[in-house]
Amino acid sequence: MGTAERQRTAEDAYEASARPSGEYRGEPEDRRELWVEEPARRRRLPDPVRTAAVRAVIIVALTLLQAMTAFLCTLAGSWLSFPMVLSSVASTVVATWGVLDVWVTRQVWNQRYGVVSVPSSTARQLRRERRRARRQARTAARSEGRIRRRGRAGQLSHS
Repeated sequence: MGTAERQRTAEDAYEASARPSGEYRGEPEDRRELWVEEPARRRRLPDPVRTAAVRAVIIVALTLLQAMTAFLCTLAGSWLSFPMVLSSVASTVVATWGVLDVWVTRQVWNQRYGVVSVPSSTARQLRRERRRARRQARTAARSEGRIRRRGRAGQLSHS
């Protein structure tokens, strides 16, 4: 095998690797897309809840960093250890507030805008039944009121 033949086989191998495998064999191939959108498994957090969560994560991270610095200053016997420990206690209070803020914001959001129920939810069925019962009670009360109005004796007008 000469140099020219080796060059041709190398080019053939390169072309074969560049082509999709189905086309090389003469079979049509379903091409996969490079980017495939998949539906999210969980719903995205509402904006206020996500903002509170990001704020809480940043506060907690800074608090941990500050607590670690206070611990290292205490080990080193630095004069900064006492102020750092005091500020770490204050930061812990603020971090607790931040985490509670996420929880409260989430609860308020769910209370205001409701939880999206899935079609198989029993809560949705119960709400439908309650609505239906309320409608029937309203229509019964209306029709009973009409009957009473028609049957009044001694009415001077609209008889």
